[in-house]
Amino acid sequence: MYGIYPYKTIKDACNFFLSHKRIKYFYITSINCIFGASKLYTSFLFLMDTIISCEKITHFYGRKLIYADLSFEVRKGKILGLLGKNGTGKTTIINILNGYLKPQSGICRIFGERMENISPATKARIGLLLEGHIQHTYFNIEQIERFYSRFFARWKKDAYYELLKKLQVTHTQRINTMSCGQRSQVALGLLFAQDPELLILDDFSMGLDPGYRRLFVEYLKEYATAESKTIFLTSHIIQDMEMLIDDCMILDYGRLLIHKPTKYIMDNFRRYRFSSDSVAIDMDTKLWNTEKTGNNWETYSFECREDVEKILSPYRISNLKEERLSLEDAFIGLTGKY
Repeated sequence: MYGIYPYKTIKDACNFFLSHKRIKYFYITSINCIFGASKLYTSFLFLMDTIISCEKITHFYGRKLIYADLSFEVRKGKILGLLGKNGTGKTTIINILNGYLKPQSGICRIFGERMENISPATKARIGLLLEGHIQHTYFNIEQIERFYSRFFARWKKDAYYELLKKLQVTHTQRINTMSCGQRSQVALGLLFAQDPELLILDDFSMGLDPGYRRLFVEYLKEYATAESKTIFLTSHIIQDMEMLIDDCMILDYGRLLIHKPTKYIMDNFRRYRFSSDSVAIDMDTKLWNTEKTGNNWETYSFECREDVEKILSPYRISNLKEERLSLEDAFIGLTGKY
């Protein structure tokens, strides 16, 4: 095999076959014969289930570091939420994934294809929403649906109109007469009609009022589950993410803080409040953002109450209280208030 295709690693070989449809069947049925290793077959199956893969992405804007060796994967059928404060690179990674921006180093793949060489066939499998708005505001509801339908072979008209029923607008209403939130819904409806396998949504709830946000989050969750879609999304409204995402990835300035199932974070991450006369408490790798407010202290941890109490015992603490957190509170605990 190496004499024909000089790949340096098993993963490189697998990615080659993933990007060539004509030989996928041969590869699947012949893989054990070619390589003689069940481990390779397991690696291939894992790659088949990996929709997005980023390996050691490093990027700067001028001298400002955005990421250093950022690596993550999104598995098929998962909804992954990317969280981070302003300026941590959420939109940047979406631009890198889609080949609009080249990082200083590292590789991203979608459906096994490298970011800089995504084929038209693979692009057709991706539904991308940037900033929530569509450009052709001179169209009305019907006209823009007909316009977009010409570009997508798997177009599902009913998916578009099903979402727009909830907007209470007429089919002849022009886009430029709609509110910001209504325009966002039109953009999302057009995205659903494309019937993509992967949806990438940047700040998907921008411009939506609380009622529409709740309605859309419920609709998106139901849609993703019923259609086995994979979704990679960002939002500044973390309450929406808590109800929607399977996995949570949190960026800090220059690094990835955490990438865990949302349920794991919600079940294990806690805030601890306590009293202490200590002027300062030394940093500990098992405690997050320990700070004093007045005479009271607070810290955050994945450790249980007993272990936190042991860590803090040198500081003669009292009145230790453990608190469960919303995802938004957990985000603040992990990233800090400022």
